[in-house]
Amino acid sequence: MPTASPISGSITLSEADSKALLGRFGVPLAGERLADDPDAAVVAADELGYPVVAKLNGERIAHKTERGLVRLNLADADAVRTAATDLLGAATAADGQVQVLVAPMLRGNRELIAGLSKDPQFGMTVMVGIGGIFAEALADVAIRLVPIERVDAEEMIDELRTQALLGPFRGEPAVDRTQLADVLLGLSRAAVATPELVSADLNPLIVVDGLPIAVDALVEVQA
Repeated sequence: MPTASPISGSITLSEADSKALLGRFGVPLAGERLADDPDAAVVAADELGYPVVAKLNGERIAHKTERGLVRLNLADADAVRTAATDLLGAATAADGQVQVLVAPMLRGNRELIAGLSKDPQFGMTVMVGIGGIFAEALADVAIRLVPIERVDAEEMIDELRTQALLGPFRGEPAVDRTQLADVLLGLSRAAVATPELVSADLNPLIVVDGLPIAVDALVEVQA
C-alpha cells in the first residue's frame, strides 16, 4: 500500500506513480525505467545512456535520501549492477514490493521547484520558485489558485524576484519560460482532473540547456 501521510486520510504515491500521474498532464519528466533486479537495471541504463541515477522505488518509500536509497552518477554497467544490488538489499519488509528506478543523470547549474498544495481556506494552489542551494536563503516563490491559464503561469514566472537566475547563467541559455509555464499548467490540469489530489512536489526541476525537467516527484492523494 502507498505511504501513509501525516495528513489524515491521505497517502503518498511512489515516485514512479507520482511521475506517471503528473506526466499524463504534460509535466516534463526525465526518461526513466523500472527494473525488478540488477540485470534489468543494467539493461535500463544501457538503453538510457550513462551516467545514470538509481533509486529504490516503492509505494511505501516516500523519502529516499534520508535512508540512503539513491545512487548518483553511475558511469557503467558494473556500477549500476552494484548499486541495484545494494538498493534492493536495503529494502525492509515494511517497504512492501520494491523496484529500482533508473533515470538519466541530469546536470544543470540551476534548480527550480514547483508544486500543488491545498489551502484549508482557499483550496488548491499551484506554486513555482527558486530551488536548490538558493531556496532557503531566497524564499522566492509565486502562488496562484487553481485552475490557472497560460497568462497566469507567465505572470507567476515574472513575479519571481530572482530574475537573473532565469536569464542566461554560467554559460547556459535562459530558462525556457514556455516550458516552465507548461509545468505549471500541467500541475493545474492534474489538480482539476484529480479531485483526490492533496499535494504534489516537483523538487527539483533541473534546468538543462534552458529546459526545466522534473527529476523527482511526490504526490499525495486522499485515501
